[in-house]
Amino acid sequence: MAVYPSKRLRRLRYNPIIRDMVRETHINKSDLIYPLFVVHGENVKNEIKSMPGVYQMSVDVAVKECQEVASMGIPAVLLFGIPEHKDEQGSEAYDPNGIIQKAIRAIKAEVKNLLVITDVCLCEYTSHGHCGLLNGEEVLNDETVSLLAKEAVSHAEAGADIIAPSDMMDGRILAIRKALDYKGFTKIPIMSYAAKYASGFYGPFRDAAESTPAFGDRRSHQMDVANAEEALREVEADIEEGADMVMVKPAGAYLDILYRVKETFGMPTAAYQVSGEYSLIKAASKMGWIDEERVMMESLTAIKRAGADMIITYFAKDAVKVLERNK
Repeated sequence: MAVYPSKRLRRLRYNPIIRDMVRETHINKSDLIYPLFVVHGENVKNEIKSMPGVYQMSVDVAVKECQEVASMGIPAVLLFGIPEHKDEQGSEAYDPNGIIQKAIRAIKAEVKNLLVITDVCLCEYTSHGHCGLLNGEEVLNDETVSLLAKEAVSHAEAGADIIAPSDMMDGRILAIRKALDYKGFTKIPIMSYAAKYASGFYGPFRDAAESTPAFGDRRSHQMDVANAEEALREVEADIEEGADMVMVKPAGAYLDILYRVKETFGMPTAAYQVSGEYSLIKAASKMGWIDEERVMMESLTAIKRAGADMIITYFAKDAVKVLERNK
């Protein structure tokens, strides 16, 4: 086996063209999914203070945003809805005329060549901010699952291309699959938030989605940040119940989980670069401590290198601009 000085690993680094030739991991536009927050009203575009460059948008503005996203070659958006009125049952989540259902219909009518993925959960819609129905302070599993299945069907009826349950209730993938199939939506895939951790990186999202819990936290259903083997059990269960794609959330602090999920199951695997990851990069850049563009691309490359086939990121449009410039 060759050793120094006949073996010099730097030979493949000294020239930028050589570096490009031997690069192992590549970010492509087709890897990216862009999250959007949709609200009622017209001509609304409210910047989220804790997420610079990210907005709550009314349906008409969201349609224009989706037209831009599609024109850039980004293949999909992930929709989150903020209702006008919240109640204990999160009833607008499964209302045929709810904010997400309206947004789906409008986007599908106006924008071609763009997949619409919908987040399925109740937290944005409940008055208490929790992901399901409550008995006192307990989040009820089975009663919540039945509403999630109803929500998923309402999204499919509105025209959603992919259903993405994020609630982490037991058995919800099976219930949603059965409900979709019963209604004739056998072709609609399910992208499961299969390994979703009770992370501190979600803070800015709570501002964006107006979904901060009124009390307590979500550790009774989201995963303990210390557990890895449990993540594999969660993913396996969702695959067995009918998930077509699986997700690890967050991404950056869970690259080991992402790697193990991809290596173990070989399923189409998404990773969500969540709001806190985005906002930390933005804040450090604003202070002049980091090169935002360089760190953005480095973080996305790390997620791809760890095994992600799809990356949900608020940086999607910015990343495409970099990729186009560096062609």
